[in-house]
Amino acid sequence: MNGDEIFVTRSSMPPYEEYIEAIKPLWDSHWLTNMGRYHQELEDRLKEYLDVPELSLMVNGHMALEMAIQAMGLPKGGEVITTPFTFISTTHAIVRNGLKPVFCDVKPEDGTIDERKIEGLITEHTVAIVPVHVYGNVCNVEEIQRIADKYGLKVIYDAAHAFGESYEGKGIGNYGDASIFSFHATKVFNTIEGGAVAFSDPGFYERLFNLKNFGIRGEELVVSVGANGKMNEFCAIMGLCNLNHVEEAIAWRKALCEEYEGQLKGVPGIRLFENKPEVKRNYGYFPILVEDEYPLKRDELYEKLKGQGIYTRKYFYPLTSDQACFKNRYRGVRLECAREMAKRVLVLPVYEGLEMGKIERILKIVK
Repeated sequence: MNGDEIFVTRSSMPPYEEYIEAIKPLWDSHWLTNMGRYHQELEDRLKEYLDVPELSLMVNGHMALEMAIQAMGLPKGGEVITTPFTFISTTHAIVRNGLKPVFCDVKPEDGTIDERKIEGLITEHTVAIVPVHVYGNVCNVEEIQRIADKYGLKVIYDAAHAFGESYEGKGIGNYGDASIFSFHATKVFNTIEGGAVAFSDPGFYERLFNLKNFGIRGEELVVSVGANGKMNEFCAIMGLCNLNHVEEAIAWRKALCEEYEGQLKGVPGIRLFENKPEVKRNYGYFPILVEDEYPLKRDELYEKLKGQGIYTRKYFYPLTSDQACFKNRYRGVRLECAREMAKRVLVLPVYEGLEMGKIERILKIVK
């Protein structure tokens, strides 16, 4: 590593003194985990910031999704319609719950699940839909809910990329039966490692609590079988500190993304995803699509940038459905748009603290 290298992302961190001051009380209390004061405070503050009625903190975004699906009580062996254009965690959470992923193609304009193709995949075994707000691009939540209501299906959104976003003035976590967020170190908002489930049914909080805390409800009482999905106090305090600065972080990212957009629009062979005006964005990612008109293939551009110390990401390649762990089980599924997109997409560096001069360096190479 040297000062000239540019990585695709970098963790946002509060001022050192602020975090050190905030964790000092832990040395007095020795209460480091088990849903302490700061865990509760972060849950409350995130409910307000995300504009959601209920929220349960988790140790990470993956466990948030895995436990949200489990808490729905879906029958083992049921089919779950989902997208292959996502991080592998989305698919693993379905499989690890004893459910079968059924992959639906995505839309070329924004990479989200193609709601027009969902009904054609529904069978008597379908129990849920797990769409992804990929790169913060919001799914067609109205049509997905219409389909879910028609067939009696649960909807669990993977909103790992959509922290702080809203759609038509409502926090994105209000849609579906539940939405999960990731607070991993690379996200717009982080708790080092962490995540949360947002939902509206108060009874769902109790089911999640039991799952993430071994089912323990008293010194001598275990009411159900559970696991350990709790967030610790150090992570909760990091979240509280970062929440104080998250608007600044988003504003910084917004300026970078607008510079990218302004200079790359109209560049032959570079396509940008469409943005919905009704979505308040978080500018967490800046993906481009390298089309045939561009003088280099996507992988060639990736290598050219890497040779200049600029580390981009082929996010998501290969598709989750085509990963080695599934042993070619889904290779025959028709996912033309998703597979084409996976070959063309490249995520450019965006993070708080990235200087505009370095963006200009990236743009000069791409252009």
